[in-house]
Amino acid sequence: MILDEFSLAGQAAVVTGAGRGIGRAIGLALAEAGVAVVTSDLDGPSAEAAAAQIQAGGGKGLPVQADITRERSVADLVAQAVRWAGRLDLLVNNAGVTLQKPAEELTLEEWSFVLAVNLTGAFLCSKHAARAMMTAKGGSIVNIASIHAQVAPAFHPAAAYASSKAGLLGLTRALAVEWARHGIRVNAICPTYVYTEMTRKRLEDGEYLSRIVERTPLGRVAEPSDIVGTVLYLASAASRMVTGHALNVDGGWLSV
Repeated sequence: MILDEFSLAGQAAVVTGAGRGIGRAIGLALAEAGVAVVTSDLDGPSAEAAAAQIQAGGGKGLPVQADITRERSVADLVAQAVRWAGRLDLLVNNAGVTLQKPAEELTLEEWSFVLAVNLTGAFLCSKHAARAMMTAKGGSIVNIASIHAQVAPAFHPAAAYASSKAGLLGLTRALAVEWARHGIRVNAICPTYVYTEMTRKRLEDGEYLSRIVERTPLGRVAEPSDIVGTVLYLASAASRMVTGHALNVDGGWLSV
């Protein structure tokens, strides 16, 4: 039956940046779909709170505090996930940071930090998750990128963020081709502006928000729940012929 193609029951996933915002919404949705979810976050208490919320809903959740910019921490994260669930079917590279600052004022340390989390961290997690997936001869990796991977930030300066997300799309395509022979699919999602703890302060600026709404054909800012459906699709057998793709969840932003 066609709906069976979308089933994720019995799978296991690692979601980075799962303590809040988009990451927590993804973790909760996956758990509701029957996935054993490792909620990973740099902030341990946030990871624990996300796992507790999953467990309270009757799902399987394991919190793991991890620093994705450190390879040893990433290797331990994946090892814990495999030991706990006995398998690893899905990695969602969601953890990310942003920095609004004019490029001419951006320090090398600030630039390096944003790229370390958004790009290098995704690479390290993908590298170690792929090793586990290769053993099982398949899996799915979903990278949370941004519309600013494809167009410049129009309303605020964010050169490091845009560069890191554009690099993430390049990484997505490269790994999709390289790991296709192992049955590992690698795709990206490019969200528009989403209400999260990280963006809320900016989006509470009425003038700033109105400019975004006016620029968006669907006429609103996204919620974390708007992103989860695309993750479920890209994780499922329904997308088994989709790899190296960037799926825009942007309310039409990139079509204007």
